Amino acid sequence: MRRLPPLTALEAFVQVARLGSVKAAAEELALSTPALSRRVQALERFIGRPLFDRKHQALEINAEGQRLLDDIAPALDSLSQALENIQSGGNQLRLRLAVMPLFATQRLFPHLGKLRQQHPQLHIDIETTPHAVARLGEGLDAAIVLSKDIDPALYAHELDHEEVYLIGRRELLEGPQALASPTELAQQTILLHRDMAMSFDAWKEAAGLPDLQPLAIDNYDSGQLMLEAAAQGLGVAVMHASHYEQSGDPRLVRLFPIHVESPYRYFFVCRPRALQTRAVRIFRDWLVSADI
Repeated sequence: MRRLPPLTALEAFVQVARLGSVKAAAEELALSTPALSRRVQALERFIGRPLFDRKHQALEINAEGQRLLDDIAPALDSLSQALENIQSGGNQLRLRLAVMPLFATQRLFPHLGKLRQQHPQLHIDIETTPHAVARLGEGLDAAIVLSKDIDPALYAHELDHEEVYLIGRRELLEGPQALASPTELAQQTILLHRDMAMSFDAWKEAAGLPDLQPLAIDNYDSGQLMLEAAAQGLGVAVMHASHYEQSGDPRLVRLFPIHVESPYRYFFVCRPRALQTRAVRIFRDWLVSADI
């Protein structure tokens, strides 16, 4: 058998290729940036040719690197599945799922008890990683993500199609501090989720105020914290209808009920090969039928 490169070098290469960033890949693997770079360089020395183009301290995968990634990804997926099968002894089905925290608490967790009753052998490891799509097949079997669109190379099932809401504390709708018109948002701080960066622009277009500039825009990576910040009067949150409705928070109100179709949707995504595994199929079929 031909000598193979270290698995750690292949793992480093795949993470950098999928994430497009040495720093992000190093964070995912709990390595320092120099240590991760050394692993990639070791693989390039083993192969005898560069796999990335170096541009201003950034790495961009080249044609040779892309071909290698396409060839080894299925093998790495199979290796990961084989290890999982032997670890479980065949008595359990395990799904490694990434999901956004607010979706998990509001829409997924309230129904997981029924899934456990139907499939007691299925166990789910849950992560809230910010690089879920890039890690599919490499530490993750599937993910529930919020996105405008999905790479056509992946399997994706759309879970909803919602409206954008402006959500604020009740005092902004009632009493002396109430907002009389959308133009008064110029005196408010807007709270935006990093995964919904264009949602406020969509709302402004629908409201006929494309040039409206708020007092400030604060960015969050947690929907739950956005809702709490809005309830505490720290700003007006730009979120989905379900985020507001399922929060059940009496401190919050919807402002200016203008119908605005969101450019973002929740998707269940995985690599097509993952659908061959029973755990992924069970979860996908249940998620679709349960209309989460």
